[in-house]
Amino acid sequence: MSLQLINRSPDLKKLQDEGFEIEIRSGHLLVKNVPYLNTHKQVRRGTLISTLTLAGDKTATPDDHQAHFLGEVPCHEDGTPNGKILNQSGRRVLGSGVEIDHSFSAKPKGNGGRYVDYYEKVTTYVAILSGPAQAVDRSVTARTFAAIPAGDESVFKYVDTASSRAGIGVVSAKLAGGRIGILGLGGTGAYVLDQVAKTPVDEIHLFDGDLFLQHNAFRSPGAASLEDLAKQLNKAEYFGQQYSKMRNGIVVHPYMVDSSNVEGLRTMSFVFLCIDDGPSKKVIIERLEAWKIPFVDVGIGVFVVDGKLGGVVRVTASSEQNRKHIQEKGRISFGEAGDGNEYQKNIQIADLNGLNAMLAVIKWKKMMGFYLDLEREHHSTYTIDGNALSNEDKVDEA
Repeated sequence: MSLQLINRSPDLKKLQDEGFEIEIRSGHLLVKNVPYLNTHKQVRRGTLISTLTLAGDKTATPDDHQAHFLGEVPCHEDGTPNGKILNQSGRRVLGSGVEIDHSFSAKPKGNGGRYVDYYEKVTTYVAILSGPAQAVDRSVTARTFAAIPAGDESVFKYVDTASSRAGIGVVSAKLAGGRIGILGLGGTGAYVLDQVAKTPVDEIHLFDGDLFLQHNAFRSPGAASLEDLAKQLNKAEYFGQQYSKMRNGIVVHPYMVDSSNVEGLRTMSFVFLCIDDGPSKKVIIERLEAWKIPFVDVGIGVFVVDGKLGGVVRVTASSEQNRKHIQEKGRISFGEAGDGNEYQKNIQIADLNGLNAMLAVIKWKKMMGFYLDLEREHHSTYTIDGNALSNEDKVDEA
């Protein structure tokens, strides 16, 4: 209820997005960790409390101008009590789990002596309380940006304040739901996971049968410790543990997908193919197309020229709007490693893995309606030496 109310109330959401530690408890708004000065001219932190007026499932205009405080007596810079706002003192219980030590009265000059909303009310009182404290220590603030645990209804362990601060919550909701499969976590796939994990998809299924070893740490997101490497965990299990710290819905499959177990992909809503096993990839793609599941396949081809590296980064998509380009134009090779397939060279560079993943994730987000997609390309290549990005196999050309 607390998080839902905050999300539906612009004034409370603005307070949260600006870093205030707010909580709804027993019909009251609590603002925690507000700095103030006590009688000994010491900086302390207390909790500002206000009754909460609601109109259905969101806040209404505050019903009064008064507020309450849990903490010592707030003082001016000289250590004298702040009589301008202090109304009465004494420990009282306002509701279950809500106790106060003081009551304040600071009536705004305009709007008939009423605060416009809870943002104005809270920031006014916080400024009065924090001013003397900031005169002693300029660094103290009530905008602590403390981590906010998410409710049971969220896929995240803590609230996604990035989307709300950017004002793109409605757009981000287009990515919600569904099951995303990521096949292969050796380099590019791990960076794909890093981005997809930060979206509101319901489930992310990780498929990889290899171990997470020392060389993998140098082309994967994050920083693995010696202790992590010593465990020699399966890649899916390792990344599952890492990203389960942030979100729910990570499902680990510690094996490679091939003809014997490809049926497990039937329930996916979208798949990222980040593997270089051509024959297995052929079977997987045939099944995904038969099941009408959209997917993106990635590839990197790097070569050495005069002691420098060159190459191509590829992203090939398949959807109901365009599928024939994969077979007709040979956009994806299904050969064995080492048989001349340019995307199966063994040179892997973390920045290219990351770029490959970002381009793949951007394409997925375009297909989901998150990003504007004017060309609706289904095949893109980035060439390193000329810094050239090409788009081909557009929907209107299919």
